[in-house]
Amino acid sequence: MRFVLALLAALLAALVLAGPVLAVQPDEVLKDQALEKRARDISAGLRCLVCQNQSIDDSDAQLAKDLRLLVRERLMAGDTDAQVRDFLVQRYGEFVLLKPAFRGHTLLLWLTPALVLVLGGIGAYAALRRRPRPAALDAQEQQALEDLLKRDQGA
Repeated sequence: MRFVLALLAALLAALVLAGPVLAVQPDEVLKDQALEKRARDISAGLRCLVCQNQSIDDSDAQLAKDLRLLVRERLMAGDTDAQVRDFLVQRYGEFVLLKPAFRGHTLLLWLTPALVLVLGGIGAYAALRRRPRPAALDAQEQQALEDLLKRDQGA
């Protein structure tokens, strides 16, 4: 048992100490720490177009690497963070953003979770209202219930 606990503790420690594993290769890292931090911040908010669930910072896909390099090139060219994002959105569409902006054409995307909750609540309420109610006991059944309760209290 102690061995299993020690093994679990070691596994937990390894997971905690591992931290986030990023796909950024050493040859991609910029020498300027400030630019590198900006590049990491930008790429953490960009979707890998191959993986779709990961940021380009977390993805090992070749396209994600190309996008990471493109972000760094644009930053070294003097673009602001917003200009880099705008360039990528213009090139790949808003799908490249992990968190699209709240605008008219993304309204459905942002409001769908709330809409699903409201509609689910309405559906649950309607289902509960349609559920048949138990019939009232007649006099004979009521007397039998009272006799059973008295018998249980006496025992």
